[in-house]
Amino acid sequence: MDQTLWQPDRRRIESTNLFRFMHMLRERWGVDVEDYATLHRFSVEDMEKFWLSLWDYAGVVAETRGERILVDGDRMPGGRFFPDARLNFAENLLKRRDDEDAIVFWGENRARRRLSWRELYEQVSRLAQALEADGVKHGDRVAAFMPNLPETVIAMLAAASLGAVFTSCSPDFGVRGVLDRFGQVTPKVLIAADGYFYNGKAHSALDKLRAIAAELPGLERIVVIPYVSERAEIEALGAWAIRFDDYLAFYHAREIPFVRLPFNAPLYILYSSGTTGVPKCIVHGAGGTLLKHLEEHLLQCDVRPNDRVFYFTTCGWMMWNWLASALACGATLLLYDGSPFYPSGEVLFDLADAEGMTHFGTSAKYIDALVKAGLEPKRSHRLTALRTVLSTGSPLAPSGFDYVYEKLKSEVCLSSISGGADLIGCFVGGNPIGPVRRGEIQAKVLGMAVDIFDENGRSIVGHKGELVSTRPFPSMPLGFWNDSDGSKYRAAYFSIYPNVWRHGDWAEITPQGGIVIYGRSDAVLNPGGVRIGTAEIYRQVERLDEIVESLVVGQDWENDVRIVLFVRLRQGLTLDDTLTEKIRKQIRDNASPRHVPAKIVQVADIPRTFSGKIVELAVREIIHGRPVKNRDALANPEALELFRNLPELAR
Repeated sequence: MDQTLWQPDRRRIESTNLFRFMHMLRERWGVDVEDYATLHRFSVEDMEKFWLSLWDYAGVVAETRGERILVDGDRMPGGRFFPDARLNFAENLLKRRDDEDAIVFWGENRARRRLSWRELYEQVSRLAQALEADGVKHGDRVAAFMPNLPETVIAMLAAASLGAVFTSCSPDFGVRGVLDRFGQVTPKVLIAADGYFYNGKAHSALDKLRAIAAELPGLERIVVIPYVSERAEIEALGAWAIRFDDYLAFYHAREIPFVRLPFNAPLYILYSSGTTGVPKCIVHGAGGTLLKHLEEHLLQCDVRPNDRVFYFTTCGWMMWNWLASALACGATLLLYDGSPFYPSGEVLFDLADAEGMTHFGTSAKYIDALVKAGLEPKRSHRLTALRTVLSTGSPLAPSGFDYVYEKLKSEVCLSSISGGADLIGCFVGGNPIGPVRRGEIQAKVLGMAVDIFDENGRSIVGHKGELVSTRPFPSMPLGFWNDSDGSKYRAAYFSIYPNVWRHGDWAEITPQGGIVIYGRSDAVLNPGGVRIGTAEIYRQVERLDEIVESLVVGQDWENDVRIVLFVRLRQGLTLDDTLTEKIRKQIRDNASPRHVPAKIVQVADIPRTFSGKIVELAVREIIHGRPVKNRDALANPEALELFRNLPELAR
């Protein structure tokens, strides 16, 4: 049965960046790239020509590019792109200087602001001067403990203009969660808001900020941005603290003397989720990040000048870094901070209509929440400009695909994407000139030699296995912070298959070339020796109206593994025999008898990270009586106690 939900017409195809890029390749290299499949093959078989062409098509600004494009391209890790180039990341995001919108910000129903390209440039200039006066230079770390405010983007660009390294956490993190991250990288300057809004309530961050600053050796300055108050009370933070406006007061906007550095000078430090130990500090380079994001924005997502790009994210998730790079395409950033359901579930669609949103990015969990809430944006909103819907964070269920086309907008390219902080980008994602098929990610991302391996390292199609990359890509991490010999980095990605990046996703390439992600391979269930991806069960369970969300793990039991499903039900409902059997039948009929849980248990809450991902591994540790090493990585760590010593799991 044909599962195609959307297919672009010829007019739409020919309007895309991707179509124009393919034409450029044919003219320049004489290559036969007539469709996406042949283009992808070219992009991984002739990486030098592909990335050189992307550099030129995107108009990368650099002091020099150099003649060498890829050195040691057969080594993983070890391959190096544009080793002789010198550039500045911020310079490439600040090419515009006009009075059109660069950033539009909504903070729930409390705040509305907009900055033009000229105003953004001027603010970056002034902050960069203040940071430089405080001694910030190439390689120093600037940390942000911030909501998704315009000032967070300004801080990143100012730090990057100096060649400093930027890192961020959102203010809903606990003190220990922040210190587990910033404490490893010892920032010289900490930029923070005085608080944040969520669900209509103001939450002060000043007490947390004071506790964090007290345990950061080498910290020389705290810059505080008033957000929940008109004038933040910073006296308790000490003499090194200053309000943002006062920090900039002595500096007037001028031309920014962007510090141009080698292609892979450090730009960002991102963090692993840290749910099973102290987070890994993943260092990403300026050039690799820029080129990867330009490719994904321009070609996979078809971002154009004057588009208005939105992603629902916090500053503790790599999608914030990804979103910010849309400035390099000349697009406007639409920033939102707070609850996506306050004051109602329509607030993000209000933003879309009011600001002419072209790209709506969110998590699969948010789309599922819209389904459960019974919202129909197609009826309540115009969404005239919307061309693309992006989803990531967890696999998007087939029912989520149905919802987008039936209840949100039928004429959009729904691009489910997947990657991670590890590569600050995607392995698989959208294809604006190709069909969207129900339940499938559209395509391997260009320039990414994505494959699926079985346990023996053999490439497989139509079967589940490990998602891998067999060739280098520009945004491979420079390494992990404080991992001088690279041993932790190599162990994380290259210990299973020699010279191949193993990402840790359990996935399948379909015969049509689409991709299905079944969950993390370290969370794969293994009852009776049969490997089952957790997403296969979620897809069935969360189609039931009674279930708000679920979490599934494997429990060691009688020399085997049994599947245990935890469910959070709609308010007022109780898991009884009738509902239990309904759940089992849904899974049995639509997956297989092997997928049916041995135990189904009702819980009041499900633990998740600050970016909204459920934490299967932490729950697995709890039910086995083992310690969870880093509770501060969770948004709701108290939920873990709901899973401890459950009588249902003792029999």
